Amino acid sequence: MGYPAGRTMSSAEQLRTVRVNRISSRSDLFPRLIAMQKLADAQGFAIFRVSGSGLPAKQRLVCELENWGSSNAGFGKAFTDAYGDILLDHIDKSLLPLSWAGGYDRAAPGPADFSPFMTRLQDGILSFSGLAFPVRLGAVGNGFILFTGDEIDPSSDTIVELHGRCCHIMMDLLSLDERRTAAAEALSEREIACLQLAGDGRISEEIADKLGLSVHTVNAYLGSATIKLDSVNRIQAIAKAIRLGYIS
Repeated sequence: MGYPAGRTMSSAEQLRTVRVNRISSRSDLFPRLIAMQKLADAQGFAIFRVSGSGLPAKQRLVCELENWGSSNAGFGKAFTDAYGDILLDHIDKSLLPLSWAGGYDRAAPGPADFSPFMTRLQDGILSFSGLAFPVRLGAVGNGFILFTGDEIDPSSDTIVELHGRCCHIMMDLLSLDERRTAAAEALSEREIACLQLAGDGRISEEIADKLGLSVHTVNAYLGSATIKLDSVNRIQAIAKAIRLGYIS
């Protein structure tokens, strides 16, 4: 969307530009992942999330979604045994995609001129080649989306496109988890109304006039919503409310 010369996007508008589609279950992610798999010319995909907090030694990669099938049931363990520690270290330091060549391929996925923008893992350890796209969204939103197969050879533009889509997939997955967690402490109608108007760029006085409330009451509603959404300020609360589907 274009903006007139000299006009600065408001915080609410910036938040809306990165809003992802709301999903109702993990199965909603499969059609998008299959489309990405085809784009990568891969034979399978998997989502690994970083589990555990605190010391790195207590963290591990957990496979949450995959379509490798029962005949390849050992792929997940083989992958984490081969590269798990390396990926956990990588995501703390870099967001560059990773690639590796399987035992039957001569080269890792990706064009040679794109190699400075990727991290190469040791080849020949696994029977399949692949790409791993890191996504870092916070303490509980970190992980990787993998695309695996034989002789995967995406272009540099395709790699960039896939990485962007991976970020949206992980945001949707995190949003689904957060909605389940927040269900027990849902926002009230007044809190949602105040957040919606704040997200539209209205200040407290304007919100009070619109809803027929006092400014003190509006600020109280916005404050309680911020606490319920486990946010540090109003802007973060609006962002989280958008992501959780409370407001648009």
